Amino acid sequence: MMNRKLVLGFLISMMPVLALAQGKALIGPEAGDKEFVLSGTGSSQNDLDTLTFGILGGLGWYYNRNLEFGVRQGVNYADVPNDGDNVWNGSTRGFVDWHFIATERARPFIGASLGGVYGERIDDSGFAGLEAGIKYFVRPKTFILGAAEYQYFFNNLSDVDDAFDDGAFVYTVGIGYLF
Repeated sequence: MMNRKLVLGFLISMMPVLALAQGKALIGPEAGDKEFVLSGTGSSQNDLDTLTFGILGGLGWYYNRNLEFGVRQGVNYADVPNDGDNVWNGSTRGFVDWHFIATERARPFIGASLGGVYGERIDDSGFAGLEAGIKYFVRPKTFILGAAEYQYFFNNLSDVDDAFDDGAFVYTVGIGYLF
């Protein structure tokens, strides 16, 4: 009986040591981590008359815990007002995002993108975008994300100055994983 109490007391006293020995898992990215994101997207013209819905996939690479570079591919369906037609289009873009470490789990970010749009009944053109959002880590390497982006379109570099006022808002909600 005395031996059981000694063994039990020893095991209980060792619990804090065992907990410290396991270490704490780092939440969020580390330098060199890669990221995969799958999102649902929606966009509207700046006057909110044409709505588009789609899916967006992205791959990113973290230079450090804050700076991420990557590429995104989107496929969208648009309901065109006044003519009853529906169209499909796509977009491909490179991006760079800066992540702030607000809390252990919440990571707001700002960024920019540059790419192109193509598809049915749209002029294939380039676009640039500014974005902001937040990634919330539900597990050390898994997060949910919400973001908004303002994209402006151009066919050549001389159009860039005039294009900003005729842009579109893109809204994204998704899930991502670091590997």
